[in-house]
Amino acid sequence: MASIVGSAVSFARPVKAINFNPVSFSGLRKDNVAFRLQPVPQRFAVCCSAKKETVDKVCDIVKKQLALADDTEVCGSSKFQDLGADSLDTVEIVMGLEEAFGISVEESSAQSIATVEDAANLIDELVTVKSS
Repeated sequence: MASIVGSAVSFARPVKAINFNPVSFSGLRKDNVAFRLQPVPQRFAVCCSAKKETVDKVCDIVKKQLALADDTEVCGSSKFQDLGADSLDTVEIVMGLEEAFGISVEESSAQSIATVEDAANLIDELVTVKSS
């Protein structure tokens, strides 16, 4: 059985003056065409689950630790690497965040931090756990 995968298939009706045999059209007839529809996963992204105050404070700390100019834009999606941070700078940023927020970040968690959002999300989680 033949199958056609696509988003649109049209079957023209044969003109009565022409003797059209549906079987002669490459073996396909309207009653033996199969459509295979596959679900498309819905893509969504949470912008940032951290509090705005946390993100703003992390941005300030990152700017201070990296000695960035005042006109340098640092936002939630800013990657430390794009801001010029190397691995030592990232460690210093994490240490500054620990001091500012009164938390302790495990080494495995610190290695997963690549953006300001990552840091802010982790901080909010740690602060919530600490206050519980």
